[in-house]
Amino acid sequence: MNILDKLAQGVTARSDADLQSVATELAKELPNDAVITLEGDLGAGKTTFVKGFAKAWNIEAIVTSPTYNIYQTYSGDRNLVHMDAYRLEPSIDIFDELMLEDFLVSPFCLAIEWPSKLGELPWSVFLSLNISITDNDSRLIEAK
Repeated sequence: MNILDKLAQGVTARSDADLQSVATELAKELPNDAVITLEGDLGAGKTTFVKGFAKAWNIEAIVTSPTYNIYQTYSGDRNLVHMDAYRLEPSIDIFDELMLEDFLVSPFCLAIEWPSKLGELPWSVFLSLNISITDNDSRLIEAK
């Protein structure tokens, strides 16, 4: 069973290392120019998950939450654009205002936290994930 099948059934991560390991495995299956969305509980580990992509693509920079910058870009074997839309309000011009497409240099992965804050996305989404905190403080990662 590949990682996409596992995510369709739900994968439990018991630590930050587990979250990153799932993302590292998923990174190997992503096509070029993939858009991934991440929803879920506040503090569930969405940014930690994105750190696994960086590890898979030999990105040496430290991945941090882009909450106040809106998005961060990282270069490695693949360009990673990490967006956190938590503080944004839906707007017709939001994508033009952010000039995000200027940073989507192929091959890229655009990982968007809180995409529901953006309204309709102008890109086709390859995979939508939900990361939730379970009763035993583990994380459940599920494809939506």
